Amino acid sequence: MTAMVEVSHLTKHFGAFTAVDDISFKVNKGEVLGFLGPNGAGKSTTMKMITGFLTPDAGTVIVGGDNIATSPVAVKTRIGYLPEGAPLYSDMTPEGFLHFIAEIRGLRGAEKLRRVEDVIQQVNLESVVYKPIETLSKGFKRRVGLAQAIIHNPEVLILDEPTDGLDPNQKFEVRSLIQGMASKKAIILSTHILEEVDAVCSRAMIIANGKLLADGTPASLAAKSPLHNCVEITIRTDDPEPVSRDLEKLSDIKSVEKLTANNGCVSFRVFSSTDQAPVSSVNQLARDKDWKVENLQVERGRMDDVFRAVTTKQKIAQQDAAQQKATS
Repeated sequence: MTAMVEVSHLTKHFGAFTAVDDISFKVNKGEVLGFLGPNGAGKSTTMKMITGFLTPDAGTVIVGGDNIATSPVAVKTRIGYLPEGAPLYSDMTPEGFLHFIAEIRGLRGAEKLRRVEDVIQQVNLESVVYKPIETLSKGFKRRVGLAQAIIHNPEVLILDEPTDGLDPNQKFEVRSLIQGMASKKAIILSTHILEEVDAVCSRAMIIANGKLLADGTPASLAAKSPLHNCVEITIRTDDPEPVSRDLEKLSDIKSVEKLTANNGCVSFRVFSSTDQAPVSSVNQLARDKDWKVENLQVERGRMDDVFRAVTTKQKIAQQDAAQQKATS
């Protein structure tokens, strides 16, 4: 695969504060990479250095073979950028603003008219295209920002919180748009919305306190969850204790956790003693015991568990280091 973005040992300090700490990664054409992290993790700062908005204190950024430090215009030509807050000219209309951006991007004549019309339709701006931007809702402003980022059909898209401020229907539309463009571009988007990673990203990186802590597909990261490959079963019963004892006797079971009891139903979480989900043995036991099963499913893991575990562990390590430094 072709590496469109190559980041090597990227570092940025603001005084004594290290915003980005020696981050390295590559993004190939056809990938949608999600920067996942808490507020202040370093996501936006990394994006600003990739786009040339900020100069790194150390490290290099290469986009499409060009170094942002030595060939900034060539790099910026290849990038579409939606920054945090989507800064816009509030006294312009979306149509006027997009014509302005198109000209800056070198589009002229019929091509410019076609691209402006296309992106207005792509991000569903038709109903507000002649209204002053200052009168638009946050969601529509966000869509105007997205439209300017894609108007020149860039090879690389850098999107900082692309669905921020959008309602559920608008989020679905933007995510569908990103998925539709994904095969032909390298896309980096930042988010703290875990469901967004599953919805649009082929790869995710967890960043906290300026450090890259995890990198993989959403499925591979979710598999690090303690719940990965456990089985959840809900049974209609008035006496859950025999059910729990029977589940614990299975040879491939490590432990059984009783979850909830509602309206005559009891749910259990069954953990495997192997690297395989014990769904077959649990299902067979349910048949043998003639349990009234309301639900039976395999848990593939939860990104929020992994996110909390990774970021909390890193925070504790930093606190320990700071304490050791203070006492030494």
